[in-house]
Amino acid sequence: MPTNDTHDPTLRSWVESANDPAGDFPVQNLPLCAFEAEHDGHTHAHLGVRIGESVLDVAMLAEAGWFDFEQDEEGIVPSLLHAEDWSMIGAVPQLMGVVRARVQEFLLHDAPPGGQQGRRLRQKALRPASETVFLHPARMADYTDFYASIHHASTVGSMFRPDNPLLPNYKHVPIGYHGRSSSIVVSGEPVRRPRGQQGPPDDKPGQPPTFGPCTMLDYELEVGAVIGRGNNQGEPVGIAEAGQHLLGLCLVNDWSARDIQKWEYQPLGPFLAKNFATTISPYIVTADALGPFRCPAFARSAGDPTPLPYLLDEADQREGGFDITLEAWLQTAQMRERGMVPALLSRSRAFREMYWTIAQLIAHHTSNGCNLMPGDLLASGTVSGPGAGERGCLLELTWAGRGPDGKPLPRKPIELPSGETRLFLQDGDEVILRGHCEREGFARIGFGECRGRVEPAAAE
Repeated sequence: MPTNDTHDPTLRSWVESANDPAGDFPVQNLPLCAFEAEHDGHTHAHLGVRIGESVLDVAMLAEAGWFDFEQDEEGIVPSLLHAEDWSMIGAVPQLMGVVRARVQEFLLHDAPPGGQQGRRLRQKALRPASETVFLHPARMADYTDFYASIHHASTVGSMFRPDNPLLPNYKHVPIGYHGRSSSIVVSGEPVRRPRGQQGPPDDKPGQPPTFGPCTMLDYELEVGAVIGRGNNQGEPVGIAEAGQHLLGLCLVNDWSARDIQKWEYQPLGPFLAKNFATTISPYIVTADALGPFRCPAFARSAGDPTPLPYLLDEADQREGGFDITLEAWLQTAQMRERGMVPALLSRSRAFREMYWTIAQLIAHHTSNGCNLMPGDLLASGTVSGPGAGERGCLLELTWAGRGPDGKPLPRKPIELPSGETRLFLQDGDEVILRGHCEREGFARIGFGECRGRVEPAAAE
């Protein structure tokens, strides 16, 4: 994705909060969102972009004629901008770039005010983000979760298969499973602890399973790829064209009930341990905005197999990765009551070390003729690095390895500033995921937050 004038680091906005060099949302970013707008006593969805500490109502700009182009004689762009989410306009990549550039033009500090009408539009179209109710930014009618981090796969694999952490297929084929799109929720919505069936204790294998609230609830720090342009059923997307089908990226917390998963995942993989909730950030950082932060794909070790031809593209190997710093934070109920800030659990740039690129995930997903739809979500799987402080879930963070006898050592609890410890999440805990991109010569951009607070399980 080439850089252009919209990435110029000297650009500034008349929205003063967007000019903070440490902020997530400068005028070079403009991530997509949708929110509740009130009209005549009722609410409905409007499209917007995040700018500084505010949200710009893009639908209002469209109504005011800001997107009237000579080349758009039929008024297609304004009509698409009155949709409830970004899926429809994201399905036309060339329009997405035009819309982003036009929105940026409206927000630039030296943009022509347009007289009194333009000044009124500036005031009316801007709203505080803190007072905004965010909705799904895209119509995520389908959802696939991958397992693309080799560091995560290796660490988790070593817990169960110390002599062979990676299964034979891992380095040949992107591993994934189909999630439940109906339970995708937007950041800030609570997540109820799931109930489910758990197997007998390891030391009492003959006992029957039990049913009750999950006791090993975990988060998973992931990045989600949102599909822009889909493909027809039966027509695979070639690896060289796969990037053209990416609308942008968001943060994902694919909550996991580890005790339920341990019992149910063989032989078909995750089911009820995953489908109760997946939290996404309210913003999609567009592929255009991420252009300066592309990086080479992960350099595979000597001896690793070369991907099959349908997964191999020279350009993708050269710039198919994304250099994103990811963080996971935790705030317990006690910490909130005591006015304590969240505690950092992990930080890494491991997303640039994913074994499979986003383009490879798209190409593989469609290789059998599967049709992706605009707005579909493809999650990376837990993003972890090789270091102890770079692990993207509690299952890894509390893993203490194996003793001299080869048996797993007792898990090491996370120690929090409040004096509390955690092996897994407790009711009232809030997980906050954050991400940002930095590169010399370009403005820092961020993904905002992906928040979710654990509520007690439903009563029996």
